[in-house]
Amino acid sequence: MSYALIDGNNFYVSCERVFNPRLEGRPVVVLSNNDGCVVARSNEVKALGVKMGEPWFKLRDLARKHKIIAQSSNYTLYADMSNRMMAILGRYSPHQEIYSIDECFLGLGGLTHLDLMAWGQRMRRQVRQWVGIPVCVGIGSTKTLAKLANHCAKKNLAGLDGVCNLDLLDEQAQDELFARIPVGEVWGVGRKLSEKLAARNIATVRDLRDADARTLRETFSVMLERTVMELRGISCMELEEMAPAKKQIVSSRAFGTYIHTLRELEEAVSLYMARAAEKLRAQHSVAGAVQVFIRTNPFKDGHPQYQAGITVPLPSPTADTRRLTHAAHIGLKHLFKPGYAYQKAGVMLMELRKAGHEQGMLFDEPTPDRPKLMDVIDRANGRWGRGTLRLASEGVEKTWHMKRGNLSPAWTTDWAQLPRVN
Repeated sequence: MSYALIDGNNFYVSCERVFNPRLEGRPVVVLSNNDGCVVARSNEVKALGVKMGEPWFKLRDLARKHKIIAQSSNYTLYADMSNRMMAILGRYSPHQEIYSIDECFLGLGGLTHLDLMAWGQRMRRQVRQWVGIPVCVGIGSTKTLAKLANHCAKKNLAGLDGVCNLDLLDEQAQDELFARIPVGEVWGVGRKLSEKLAARNIATVRDLRDADARTLRETFSVMLERTVMELRGISCMELEEMAPAKKQIVSSRAFGTYIHTLRELEEAVSLYMARAAEKLRAQHSVAGAVQVFIRTNPFKDGHPQYQAGITVPLPSPTADTRRLTHAAHIGLKHLFKPGYAYQKAGVMLMELRKAGHEQGMLFDEPTPDRPKLMDVIDRANGRWGRGTLRLASEGVEKTWHMKRGNLSPAWTTDWAQLPRVN
């Protein structure tokens, strides 16, 4: 079976442009939490040499010179636009694996009778027309080749602009193409691994494809061996149509202002735990332990530094937000030290297992869990917006909330912020 990899181009920036056409053709970046670092760049910004993850404060002069527009991250908008895009793409194949917020694989079994180039272009047009997001399509006989074909489609290295089908290239054409692509563009080969491979004279995709797979397995990992086999057209990775349950769930944020009191830290930890517990219940799991951590700003010279974390085991596994928050607050009281300016906190749910399969203890007290209550909270928040129902310990004012100085409206998820046509 062949595969297609469909990827939204500059996804966060594209989402912002859908409802603000004035951003089209202009240099735009989307910033991380607290407007800290660049997490998405338009092509115009990439052409200026701005790297992913660069701190925004270091780009002030460049931004003024080239009139770069900075948008605060609007994850509510991006998630909803992603759901719409994935729903459309899912119509093109009965086999879909949503790989990330802006990428999905489609299995092409039973579709080989189609003109896949025309099929890909039709998909691009429909997503663009119905959602407003530009996408590229890569097609290959394995998932790794489909991912590589998507890169070629974006760079217009082969095939029509926006769609690349590596299965249509003969052996010589593939050789020439792979010899032009750096090995770092291969799925799963990052910068550090690229440097190690370069020391072995493996600098291009063709070099990696033709390398000895067994030697690479012994030197690096079985995953790299599988990558080599996939580049040769031998499928080693199946489509995951059902996302596997996470083994750990983390929720953390940097604060918009420094926090100095235990009460404010408890509010933040309560909020983060509510988010984590919601994800826990969504995958029908329970947690056996809670980890909580706090830290000051390690980049703030001249300020006293402190960071610490603690794991709190639970008497019995649970997905109840109240019990999980209570455990986190117990850990937080052990960690907190006055006199520090705290910049970040977070929680991690650990020892996850499927709900209903946990083993109790002989002398356990009756569980205080109320799954129906949690279900009501999840349904209400899903329908009327996150935080509609919440624990009182999350606080009201939230002066520590993260900075979002240039946040676009929730165009698609909030009735009060729907676009209006005069």
